[in-house]
Amino acid sequence: MSTEISNPLALIAELTHRCPLHCVYCSNPLELQNRASELSTEIWTRVFHEAAELGVMQADLTGGEPLARTDILELIRAARTAGVYVNLITSGMPLDEARLAKLLDAGLDHLQLSFQGAREETANEISGTKAHAQKLRVLEWLKQVRVAVTLNFVIHRNNIDQIEQMLALTESSSATRVEFANVQYYGWAFANRERLLPTRAQLDRSIEILKSAQERLRGKIRIEYVVPDYYAKYPKPCMGGWGRKLMLITPTGEALPCHAAQIIPELRFDNVKDHSLREIWETSAAFQKFRGEDWMQAPCKTCDRREQDFGGCRCQALLLSGDPSATDPVCSLAPTRNKVDAILAAVNNAPPAETLTKPNWLYRINPPSSSALSPSLVVADEN
Repeated sequence: MSTEISNPLALIAELTHRCPLHCVYCSNPLELQNRASELSTEIWTRVFHEAAELGVMQADLTGGEPLARTDILELIRAARTAGVYVNLITSGMPLDEARLAKLLDAGLDHLQLSFQGAREETANEISGTKAHAQKLRVLEWLKQVRVAVTLNFVIHRNNIDQIEQMLALTESSSATRVEFANVQYYGWAFANRERLLPTRAQLDRSIEILKSAQERLRGKIRIEYVVPDYYAKYPKPCMGGWGRKLMLITPTGEALPCHAAQIIPELRFDNVKDHSLREIWETSAAFQKFRGEDWMQAPCKTCDRREQDFGGCRCQALLLSGDPSATDPVCSLAPTRNKVDAILAAVNNAPPAETLTKPNWLYRINPPSSSALSPSLVVADEN
């Protein structure tokens, strides 16, 4: 396999960790960065221009909640001036019609609105705040303006039965694209995994509904869905392959190959305050760590799929096996696949009453002890 790496296509700009929601599957790290440590407008402006020079075509402005930045209009203008397509990923909470108009005037190309469910009670429970009604208002405002819209529904055991209602909500909106993304088990989702992971019956039913909807809405609304890794026969390529298609910049300026890379203790990440994006992309140790094949263990090293999935997710390998260089345990060929099978068995063989019991969520605002997300503790529990 060639180790030659092309330039990144997308830049994920985590503008802030501040957020009005406290979602039980939040991907933010345990140690949230405060406002004072966030990159300045000037540094982000330079980053956007360096990204464009590197070949980046799209900037995803995210967080946390990117609208918590008081300079969001300047940041959108800076990215558009640099020549990249600007996508805002938002909860819609700190938004009104006047501010939406200003975002569009600044050059916003696309808005992705997140939903925690189709029913208000469930959505508010998952987000830890009363947010659903505001999201519905934003949907109505979006019908009146010219901007590309994507809806994102994060799917799990407690809202997967609402997919048909989510589809109806999408069809009543101005969205031309909708994502049904089953929770991926990192961050707070890992801490809440046993409460979030759907059963096989739930998953099969949801796929049946979505495949039917794809056919019915073809040419009108693009439907994408991501199944839980744990139910897959083979792993997905991590973010299109480690350091192959995108780079993520944290609120403080660290450049990462993926959202969760900071959980790998052996890695150190270069900062855009000290290095250019090109230098980081081409030479930084963190981005080089899992490129090519030298790091691979058996069976990845000789597997015919190694150029398709690149061994799967390094963070998932760490969380489930304790070794970030191991074959992703969700792979049916992985020596540690038994760990995933045990997790699925516990979910699918649980008594119905236990499955339906109201979850005792761990919210981001009320964090567990640091050991609750510790890979060493998880491995000990699952052996």
